[in-house]
Amino acid sequence: MKDAAQPDVIVIGAGVVGLSAAIAAQARGLSVTVLDREGPAAGASAGNAGAFAFTDILPLASPGILKKAPKWLLDPLGPLSVPPAYAVQIAPWMFRFWRACSPGRVAHSTTAQTAIMDLSKAELEPFLTATGTLPMLRKEGNLQVYESEAELKASLPGWKARSEHGIEFRHMGAAEMAEIQPGLAPRFTHGTFTPGWYSIADPKLYTLALADHFRAKGGIIERAEVTALRPVEGGVELTSNGKTRRADQVVLSAGAFSHQIARTLGERIPLETERGYNTTLPQDAFDLRTQVTFGGHGFVVTRLSTGIRVGGAVELGGLKLPPNFRRSEAMLKKAQKFLPGFKSEGGVQWMGFRPSLPDSLPAIGRARATGRVIYAFGHGHLGLTQSAGTARLVAELLTGQRPAIDIQSFSPQRF
Repeated sequence: MKDAAQPDVIVIGAGVVGLSAAIAAQARGLSVTVLDREGPAAGASAGNAGAFAFTDILPLASPGILKKAPKWLLDPLGPLSVPPAYAVQIAPWMFRFWRACSPGRVAHSTTAQTAIMDLSKAELEPFLTATGTLPMLRKEGNLQVYESEAELKASLPGWKARSEHGIEFRHMGAAEMAEIQPGLAPRFTHGTFTPGWYSIADPKLYTLALADHFRAKGGIIERAEVTALRPVEGGVELTSNGKTRRADQVVLSAGAFSHQIARTLGERIPLETERGYNTTLPQDAFDLRTQVTFGGHGFVVTRLSTGIRVGGAVELGGLKLPPNFRRSEAMLKKAQKFLPGFKSEGGVQWMGFRPSLPDSLPAIGRARATGRVIYAFGHGHLGLTQSAGTARLVAELLTGQRPAIDIQSFSPQRF
């Protein structure tokens, strides 16, 4: 018999994906409790670039990345790195990543990514309105810059793929770039502007606002580290902090730690950690008008309500190695070169764990061991971007509805 205190749903993870899913479930009349090892907005949801990157449909795993990777990997502070201490451990994941770079798999991933991007974009503003966070939304676009016509031409296949999926953009020269974003160094001669790239005023404040909304509607958030799940009659048993509790259903959305919990259900999901670095500087660091992406160097510069953030790059280094903040410093030095007059003083450094799967697609679907556990993790650097769409899909699974899009490509069992 169900305990009166047993919630309909427990969501593991109080990041932007977990809280969005909790709110969507709550809106459908379910009683929801959220558990998190550190509390709301403590992980990658706090320190990301704040972008709703709906135009970013191309997977990181692609033939293009294979061409760039050898050069990047030779630079320990470059856009892509693997610390020597982690190289052996990540080798199986890298093999799967390499397999996902085949043209056929890239085309499949791009189609799937486009579907969840379109859903997420359609869901975003209604979700923001319902949670009282719409004033935090910004529609300032993104400017991708190139250092030569050859670099622009090398990017054209990717833009062609975006065009085929209905994404709006326009290529331009230095003069038009200066109208959108004054102050770029002369070395950047070409650019591509995507107006459909949105952002949030500050990702941490946004996630905390979602937590406040959830609580105001009767939701419960507790600080607890879930270490195991076990199917039981009529529900799921969770072990956290040495104690057990039950729920009718569970949503596993614990970011980079999700695979460890899934393993207690007998599933080995190849989730790895893209360690992202950034530095957040005072508002007057630079007169930034739009997010600027320095794709050839693997980082972005973003204007937030709380400052100017310089960050990005991918360090495949797992959960245990200490941060290497020389990566943050390297991006900051480049920002000074690329944006003359950029003030680099007074910054706060950060490192966070982006949960990534080899084919750049998230895991969204039911656990193999029990249909009462729903996975929603592995969004890589697109957790914020895909949070509203993922929330809808999770809520539909929780309530036995047909998902708004085909989720077969996101199956946790696809590996």
